[in-house]
Amino acid sequence: MPSDTITFARTSVNGVRLHHAQAGEPGRPLMLFLHGFPEFWFAWHAQLQEFGRDHFVVAPDTRGVNLSDRPARLSDYRAQAIVTDLVELVQALGYRQCVLVGHDWGGALAFAMAIARPDMVHKLVILNAVHPWTFARELCHNRQQIDASAYMNLFRRPDAAATLLANDCAWLRGMLADPDGTAPRWFDDATAQRYVAAWTQPGAITAALNYYRASPLHPATATEPGACAVKIDPATVQVTMPTLVLWGEQDRHLLPGCLDGLEQVVPDLRVQYLPDASHWLAHEQPDAVNRMIRAFVGPPAAA
Repeated sequence: MPSDTITFARTSVNGVRLHHAQAGEPGRPLMLFLHGFPEFWFAWHAQLQEFGRDHFVVAPDTRGVNLSDRPARLSDYRAQAIVTDLVELVQALGYRQCVLVGHDWGGALAFAMAIARPDMVHKLVILNAVHPWTFARELCHNRQQIDASAYMNLFRRPDAAATLLANDCAWLRGMLADPDGTAPRWFDDATAQRYVAAWTQPGAITAALNYYRASPLHPATATEPGACAVKIDPATVQVTMPTLVLWGEQDRHLLPGCLDGLEQVVPDLRVQYLPDASHWLAHEQPDAVNRMIRAFVGPPAAA
């Protein structure tokens, strides 16, 4: 299979069918790429092409998103259920282990999988995403992060999907926008059409918002303590495999305080900063991101 060929499949796992993009030859070492919100597999198109040269690369639409199944219950969107999807996907693909890469929500899920199933994660790569221990602290005690995460409580409202989809998905487009409010260079008309098609799949945005609704990690409100009620023992959330964090310093959503003390729960940690990149670093600087990941991952390991 040529390295620039991306194909698609559906795999039944944990009671849902996951749609996923893939590149490279099955049987080569597996790299699993997890998108965030409000994205889908296409977030990783540049990485599929690059790492498909010498790995088998899979980028799923996580449950609820784009072309994957959408369970009806809110509890179906808790991290534990989604991690089970991912574990079973790796196994269904015929592997025992992978290099795991995640951004935003995908990074949070990657941390969760690395904590729950360290035997299945050879190396971990995180792009502008948070570990639950540091994020719970920041959401409770760091006023700047609390303010930057205020959108999370909007996402938990019953009318959130309608708000985000109104006016040709203006709110969602705004999430991806440059600081001056204009569409970024990477979000050209063809890419915008892909994203709008994914966002407007029936029920897709509601399902994606359920990730926020099912999580206790959000800023406190007048009626809910949010993250301040979450007590996490750092000994229970250790990430033991080699881990690379890539951090776009212009992120408006996740602030650098989320990295403070991360080495206490991720002892084998490397952090590389991209000063001119934002939360959407894989789109803005795909070549730099690919170089950094490749330098960290090294030659393909045994499957």
